[in-house]
Amino acid sequence: MKRYDELAPSQRTIMTPGPVEVDPRVLRALSYPILGQFDPEFTAYMNDTMEMLRSLFRTTNHWAFPVDGTSRSGIEAVLTSLIEPGDKVLIPIYGRFGNLLYEIAERVGAEVAFIEREWGTVFDPEEVIRAIHREKPALVLMVHGETSTGRMQPLAEIGKVCRELGILFVVDAVATIGGVPVNTDEWFMDAVIGGTQKCLSVPSGMAPITYNDIAAAKINARKTIERGLRTGTDSVSSTSVSRPVIRSNYFDLAQLQDYWSPARLNHHTEMTSMLYALREGLRLVLEEGLEARFARHRVNESALVAGLEAMGLTLYGDPSSKLPVVTCVSIPEGIDGESVRSMLLNAFGIEIASSFGSLKGKIWRIGTMGYSCRKQNVLQLLGALEGVLIRHGAKLHTGAGLQAALDVYDQT
Repeated sequence: MKRYDELAPSQRTIMTPGPVEVDPRVLRALSYPILGQFDPEFTAYMNDTMEMLRSLFRTTNHWAFPVDGTSRSGIEAVLTSLIEPGDKVLIPIYGRFGNLLYEIAERVGAEVAFIEREWGTVFDPEEVIRAIHREKPALVLMVHGETSTGRMQPLAEIGKVCRELGILFVVDAVATIGGVPVNTDEWFMDAVIGGTQKCLSVPSGMAPITYNDIAAAKINARKTIERGLRTGTDSVSSTSVSRPVIRSNYFDLAQLQDYWSPARLNHHTEMTSMLYALREGLRLVLEEGLEARFARHRVNESALVAGLEAMGLTLYGDPSSKLPVVTCVSIPEGIDGESVRSMLLNAFGIEIASSFGSLKGKIWRIGTMGYSCRKQNVLQLLGALEGVLIRHGAKLHTGAGLQAALDVYDQT
């Protein structure tokens, strides 16, 4: 019989747009004893998590809880529960994940209208607002931070118009939550999806979401109770609702509401250890303070950018719309980008990311997110990248990158 070695993952410095390094205190939380999902001690942790998510999303929404699964599970749950077959949705696309919203919306039966911008740019809000008036959708779906291109879309004006017109505004904030402001109520966002494996520095496996009473009303109009859970007094079946039922059982937010409410109506077996991790990650975010955390991400971004540019590298994309937690770098002409990434990983234990689609092989993407967003990591990366690029024959301003980053840190 084949024998397998004991699990011993290598220690890495992860500077990708996700996953990122996990705070040691979160890793410790993952090791705690399992509790039953309806143990009062555990349900108290669930309630804590909901409270902290409201603070994180900057909302007074009642509904704020995680969907069990990767970030995409949160997107699927929100879109599946809010989009009825035949609903018209408008999706402004400026990168890979806008295209993902298109694909999911189409799969759940939406009539999809879209507008597109060249990758590396974002929309002027007025451009989106004109499309809203032209298309008259039931929902507008947008990405806040597009990690494929390192850009961030302004949302406040778009949300205000959606609210005035009675259009649901749904936002993918997977890359931004916990790293930059996500002002759910102030920007009139009806539903927002976050992620754990980026700026929250929690392992991938849960998708925090929040939605308001406007969205909840549409979800509840499609509500059913799972057949095996109905009692003699329940009449909420697939034949008793006036609107099309939610097509997924697992991603049914109406049923998940009952699970996260005091009713604790069983839906699935909660991911106990991941809930511990998320609760601890949220506690650490709020302990640091949102404004202090946003400032930390900005400082490390500034040091990284200063170092890369002083080294002689060119950043990709419109600088006015740069996503603070992801920096995209154009791969110098004649340099094998994958060879550079491989040497960084094998020689220095540092991981950066490539990109997708039309940008594959053209840019590197460097994340400064959550626990990975540290001075030590930025300086190590700049020094290692310079050494690797020189090894690959690139002509650089030797030593200038680290000095420029140190200057930023000295000033702050």
